[in-house]
Amino acid sequence: MNTTPGQQQSTAPAATAQRLQDAMTRLRARLRAESGQHATGLTATQLGVLASVIREGPVTAAGLATIEHVSAQSIAQSLAVLKAAGLVHSQPDPRDGRKKLISADPSATELIDRLLTGRASFLARAIDQVVVPGERQDVEKAIELLERLAEADLSGSGI
Repeated sequence: MNTTPGQQQSTAPAATAQRLQDAMTRLRARLRAESGQHATGLTATQLGVLASVIREGPVTAAGLATIEHVSAQSIAQSLAVLKAAGLVHSQPDPRDGRKKLISADPSATELIDRLLTGRASFLARAIDQVVVPGERQDVEKAIELLERLAEADLSGSGI
């Protein structure tokens, strides 16, 4: 198949994007495994909700849905599992008794800290073993690029 230089350039970003997505997916899976996340019996979504409850302090389910960019029904399902596990508790909102404020149990903070420490420990060991000293600057540059990609505002580009 013959391609013009313009065609090659237009497929290169798509191929790069796919490789990046695949690599991030594999790395996320590896981090979950290495941190012991699978042993918790909680899904990534449930752990994300739990981390948001810890980070935001007492928060309503509607507030969590907004933070997590999911439906109220999805938050309710995650909260039901987290409550059953004793990781979160609810109490009436003193400003509006019709609402409930969700708070994290101290054991939830310990769990999330342990998972984050496990992830960071794996990454530190992997960098130490796989990345040669001359490549450390490349890792730093890659981190900067990933941060820029995560912060990209493409709302005006028609995407």
